[in-house]
Amino acid sequence: MSRPSIAEVSALVADLAALRRGGTSAEYAELMDRKAELLERIAAHTPGDDEAAEVARLARERADAFKSAD
Repeated sequence: MSRPSIAEVSALVADLAALRRGGTSAEYAELMDRKAELLERIAAHTPGDDEAAEVARLARERADAFKSAD
């Protein structure tokens, strides 16, 4: 699993901000999947950080819930 970059985090934040100005539920679900994947990668590169692992787990649950709702 590759280490997340600041550029990836910045791109996600920018895309989330743009989506707030209008977007579809499919676009939102895709962004939530990207967010979960990014948080999982952050957690993978911070072993022993239980909070990072929990945040990643919760993000994945939410992203998966959006996928199953479609």
